[in-house]
Amino acid sequence: MNQLAIALLLSFSPISELRGGIPFAIANGINPFVAFFSCIAINSLVAPIIFLFLETAHKKLFKNKVYKNTFNKFLKKIERIKRRVGKAYTSYGLFALVLFVAIPFPSTGAWTASIVAWLLKLEKIKSILAITLGVIIAGIIVTLTTLGIIKLF
Repeated sequence: MNQLAIALLLSFSPISELRGGIPFAIANGINPFVAFFSCIAINSLVAPIIFLFLETAHKKLFKNKVYKNTFNKFLKKIERIKRRVGKAYTSYGLFALVLFVAIPFPSTGAWTASIVAWLLKLEKIKSILAITLGVIIAGIIVTLTTLGIIKLF
């Protein structure tokens, strides 16, 4: 399989995302600019796909009594947290999404952010844009770190 195709699969994967795709691509001799832009592009597709898939799956699963009861209990917990946080949630929610995705730590990527945004019922378009901005920032950090231009530790 082509090394770039593997890097793209890694970038789309919920486990590695571009944090795995970009270093893999660069380590296998792919031009850093090609690695950066292609991995960013594929990882940016996650949010719209997740929003579409989750809404469709949720509507179908919600007909199941066990799922409905479990989801409603979970949703009550989320609503309590939203009330406790108050206006900060609406004011800083999208900014928090950008930061959440931009910091390249495990499980802080586009997949998790998309699920969180969907659960919190944040606006889809704004959430997708915020997540995409976070993906771009994370891509810059990962690329520069992989090239040894910046050191995180």
